[in-house]
Amino acid sequence: MPFLGKDWRSPGWSWTKTEDGWKRIILFGDVLEDNNGEIDLKELCNGNNENLFVGDVCELSTTKRKKDFYNNNTKSQFVFTDKWIYIQKGSTKERHGYCTLGEALNRLDFSSAIQDLRRFNYVAKLFQLIARSQLTSLSGAAQKNYFNILEKIVRKVLEDHYNPRLVKELLQDLSSTLHSLTIHGRCVLVGNVNIWLCRLETIVKWQQELNNLQIPKQMCTGMTFSDLPLHMQNKILYKFSDACDIINLGQATPTLHILSENNTLWKKLCLFHFSDRPFCRTLAITRNDNVDWKLMYFTLQKHYPMKEQYGDTLHFCKHCSILFWKDCHLALLLKDFGHPCTANDPDSCLMSISPQHFIDLFKF
Repeated sequence: MPFLGKDWRSPGWSWTKTEDGWKRIILFGDVLEDNNGEIDLKELCNGNNENLFVGDVCELSTTKRKKDFYNNNTKSQFVFTDKWIYIQKGSTKERHGYCTLGEALNRLDFSSAIQDLRRFNYVAKLFQLIARSQLTSLSGAAQKNYFNILEKIVRKVLEDHYNPRLVKELLQDLSSTLHSLTIHGRCVLVGNVNIWLCRLETIVKWQQELNNLQIPKQMCTGMTFSDLPLHMQNKILYKFSDACDIINLGQATPTLHILSENNTLWKKLCLFHFSDRPFCRTLAITRNDNVDWKLMYFTLQKHYPMKEQYGDTLHFCKHCSILFWKDCHLALLLKDFGHPCTANDPDSCLMSISPQHFIDLFKF
């Protein structure tokens, strides 16, 4: 039969060892349970008894901040590695309630996803969108899980030097959001304001580490990118979908700079991102050679969203209402579609989910 204390919410009693045995310490005074008037201060203060109050000097704020900082750095106990979840948007006779964004963030295996280079950019972009507008909709467990995964993202960039620019933008957006939500020491987010102040300090530390990141020069004795023929270098540039990557690559050598300024390259980049815009499509059909397509790209970028491209994304089955990671290799070998689908033709029910669409799934 389990033993129940006076209050099930109590964190427990503190004890000290004396010559007569173990005695309980009362935290609200300077007396022990046996009402002894004298206390051996040396005996009580030995060790790391930070929660012991001696005399009238009680540093409550410091103790509370340390406790909040410990809770902030404690890993979430709700760790799931599900490959799929059922998206419930309303109550039925069989199921009650609905699936929230925080539940999806807790249950889907994002920790393993960031270790896959095909999914890293997808997860980072999703976390950036959550940082911009969805932090207030997350539960306490989801917020803790969010920052645990974010720490793994930062560590991966520091170790593998993979796409630090995207993670810098993520941390900048998150820092701006937290500053706006913790104005004048008041916090509208779940949890104590001290927890969020500690998280802000951690974000600043991550930003400094990323700013000081130095990518070591690789010593290669074989063929390099510059040794390739010009037409092969040009074809590689045409595979880029990010203008910043093209500009950064063009700063490597004078030859790459000339290739990166090619007007045809920027025209194809405009058509890739903004082909659905009538103005861009009409201008491309006219075959006007006087158009500065690089300037056109950055002009259109200010007014229209760019097309997102990811190596792998989450998928949603319209027949089963299930959101899941699809393992392409396993699907080819075992005819497994990533979830227990009951449709006759599962492929026709699948749709790729962008990061913004992922968030829209949980807007009721």
